[in-house]
Amino acid sequence: MYFVIDNSIDPWWNLAAEEYLFKKVDKPIFRLWQNNNAIIIGHHQNAYAEINTEYVRDKGIKVVRRLTGGGAVFHDLGNVNFTFIDNVNTTEDSAAMFARFTKPIIDALKELKVDAYLEGRNDLLIDGKKFSGNAVARYKNRLLQHGTLLFSASMTDLSNALASRPEKFTGKSVQSNRSRVTNISEHLTNSMTIDEFINHLHNFIAGESSGYTQYCYSEEDIEAIKELRDTKYSLDSWNYGKSPSYSYSKIIKFPAGLLELYLQVEKGIIEDIKIYGDYFFNRETEELEDLIRGCRHSYNGVKERLGKINLSDYISNIEGEEFLSLFWE
Repeated sequence: MYFVIDNSIDPWWNLAAEEYLFKKVDKPIFRLWQNNNAIIIGHHQNAYAEINTEYVRDKGIKVVRRLTGGGAVFHDLGNVNFTFIDNVNTTEDSAAMFARFTKPIIDALKELKVDAYLEGRNDLLIDGKKFSGNAVARYKNRLLQHGTLLFSASMTDLSNALASRPEKFTGKSVQSNRSRVTNISEHLTNSMTIDEFINHLHNFIAGESSGYTQYCYSEEDIEAIKELRDTKYSLDSWNYGKSPSYSYSKIIKFPAGLLELYLQVEKGIIEDIKIYGDYFFNRETEELEDLIRGCRHSYNGVKERLGKINLSDYISNIEGEEFLSLFWE
């Protein structure tokens, strides 16, 4: 087992390093890292809908797309990110997986007399307030789970950089949801710096008796990560993608997450399709889009196509009828 503590605060480099470690290193990994001001969006999210474009531009905040599903998060140097990479446990459901990888973080906080706990599909809370969101990705037999830890983050930047999306907050005001976010530093019995907090996490989870050994990047690793940063994570084509051209669109908040559907329909045929959302997934959404593209825009036509796959592989925890409801007003 390896532990990695990255010194870079460049979001492009850190997300490239994340992918490299995930796909190229075959042992379990625990990683701690920080990003300078950035919005990190979920793999299948519509970037233009998730950010406050003017604020992000004026503040020089980078927008970077990650490999994992879930929603957009704001990173600054008051935030610490943690990552666990391991082999897939085929006997584990998603709830057990989240519980397994967040338990070391919860235990490390309890050592500091902070009563943290896991709630919902992927959130860590203190006194009913969220301080950590978590997301996952799968690649072959490998599983990556990472999360944010708000320690002393700027709540002003966090609120202003992310766009308000009323469909996410059905029955509640946006402000009331944002007020339910907290920094870990506000709950400490004894104050500490963020560097001291990072050292505590490292020593608690990957200390001398843990079985972890430090992974040091080789020159070959560094060059490969730089190439990934320069050819993928620093490019607008990856981070923003293209605004969809569509003749029909619908957005619904399901228990599985927020889904956005855009269709180009010509003479009753779905000529093009784009699916966005903050859902989790095991298989790439592009495969699902390819399956539906060219289908007749009818209930039976789409349902017949969906009958050829296990839909939950592409959008976790969604029912077929829920997904079908996106296709019509």
